[in-house]
Amino acid sequence: MFTGIITDIGEVIAIEKRGDTRLTIATNYDPDTIALGASIACSGCCLTVVETGRLQDGRGFFAVDASAETLARSTLGAWGIGTRINLERPLKIGDELGGHVVSGHVDDVGEIVSIVPEGDSLRFRFRVSPEIARFIAPKGSVSIDGTSLTVNEVEGSEFGVNIIPHTQAVTTWGKAEAGDQVNVEIDMLARYVARLSETRQ
Repeated sequence: MFTGIITDIGEVIAIEKRGDTRLTIATNYDPDTIALGASIACSGCCLTVVETGRLQDGRGFFAVDASAETLARSTLGAWGIGTRINLERPLKIGDELGGHVVSGHVDDVGEIVSIVPEGDSLRFRFRVSPEIARFIAPKGSVSIDGTSLTVNEVEGSEFGVNIIPHTQAVTTWGKAEAGDQVNVEIDMLARYVARLSETRQ
């Protein structure tokens, strides 16, 4: 489980096509603290570490294998060498739950519709599929590229959030552009509430 609080920005440094696709990601995490088999959320997609090491520039790295299903249902299939991604290591018992409960399972690939300055923040507007939009509520939580965000408003299949300067600085959001595709994970509680409502009808 994750909280949607990003703790590093990684960089894709190698992509190897095999039966699955192996992605090698540079990180500021100490590779000695990353166990093989551990989970790391990569722009909101929970992936399993299969290799670790250290680069000549002092940074660490880890490698993950992405299946065809993962590539098809997330933005991972569009990643290339140099792609910057949001990273979060899994929640430990006793850790502060600073965001909301996130599983790292991508529900939809959304799109940034617009980015508009608003005070010191940036106001982002996203578009998702109608099937996913029904789970998104004003003042509720949503995970976008692994970042826990609070929804301002919802209009049809579009919704808006504000991203403060700190978040822009410590995640990939400071470099985002309109038209970019993003990984979307809806709030876990919203999913179960909706399912319970359907069974009672």
